[in-house]
Parts: sequence; C-alpha cells; structure tokens
Amino acid sequence: MKIILFGATGDVGHATLREALTRGHQVTAVARNPGRLTALSPKVKTVALDLLTETNAAAQAADGHDILISALRPAAGRESDLVPLTRTALAAARSAGIPALITGGAALLKLADGSGHTVLSAPGFLPPEIRPIAEACAAQDALLEAEQETCWTCLRPPAMLLQDSRTGQYQLGTDTLVTDAEGQSRISYADFAVAMMDLAEAPQSPRRRLTAGWAAPAPALQPG
Repeated sequence: MKIILFGATGDVGHATLREALTRGHQVTAVARNPGRLTALSPKVKTVALDLLTETNAAAQAADGHDILISALRPAAGRESDLVPLTRTALAAARSAGIPALITGGAALLKLADGSGHTVLSAPGFLPPEIRPIAEACAAQDALLEAEQETCWTCLRPPAMLLQDSRTGQYQLGTDTLVTDAEGQSRISYADFAVAMMDLAEAPQSPRRRLTAGWAAPAPALQPG
C-alpha cells in the first residue's frame, strides 16, 4: 500500500511511520523538516512542505497514493493551527480521491464513569495547560462533521499517550474513553500506531469516529 503521512516527525506520526514500514508499506513522509526520517529506511520518500501555506503542493503530493494519514499536531502556543492543518489534509485526500485517516483528540470523548461529561467538559479533569489543544481538537471535530465529500476516519487517543513499548494490544471504542483494569485511559504511541495501521489496512467506511486504548487487563509496561 502507498501511504502519504502528514506530520511524520511528531510522536504519533513517527510511531505510525515505523509501524507502516514494519508492515512493508511504501510511505511518503511529509513534514516541514523531514531530514531525520530518512535514517529509518531507504524506502521512505520525504517531502518538505509547510501545510499551512503550501496547500496546493500538499494536494499534488497526495496523488498516486492509496490513503492519506494525518498525524498533525501543532506546537504549544499554535494550537489554533490544528483546524487549518486538518483542512489541508482533507482537501489533499479529496483532490487525490483517496480516504483520509485523521488523528483526532480525546476532548469530546465521554468519561467512562457514566457522568455524561466529556474530557473537555468535566470539571477539573484537564490541567489548564492542556485546555488549548483540547479546544482545538473540539474545533477539529466540528470541521470533520461538516466534511461530506472526503471519506475520512478519525482515530482519537485515550486520555494519556505514553512512551512505552509496542504490545500489539488495544481495544477500539466510539464515543467513550477506553479504560484498562485500573480504570486508566491510556496507550503507548506504538500501540496507537498499531491501531492506526490496522484501520488503514481495513476497508474504509466514510465519516466515522473511533478511539483506541488499552483495555482490561492492562499490558505489562516496559520502557519503550
């Protein structure tokens, strides 16, 4: 499968790139500074693009691929860039006539306590410094809701993404945080990438939101 990956140098993007290469896929990695990615494999084609300004080039880069994966996440202080970045990814996939697999955020996932609160709405759940990206993820979700032409899937992480090893274990959910035996909502970047690539390899269903996390029993964690 030919994959174009936006945001390949971030934590989720880097893990997804590694997982895709392990499975034998051809990957075009797009990032503003993609130079360090070539060390992973000579099979990685890299494209240097600023997706905020080079939207037409992004669409051209997507041509000839089977799926677009967006692991875009703006830096602290630039959270509002998430919506235009996602808009560029959707437009590129639409132009190329391919499905888009978008990394979302946990902001609008319901807590597993039955309260009806979401990660964003629950009092005291989010530290103040996390609220800007959570609010940006809620805006990203609204953008996806309005997108009717692109065949997109949004995979949202649990409450915590960890720098731990790949276990190959995860459980998919829909609108509620997946929790493990200890009541924690978490997964490693490596296992989130496993879920991402499993979805990429499956037949695509248009406009669906999913989440992935470790479920009971929680895997034994090893340093990643």
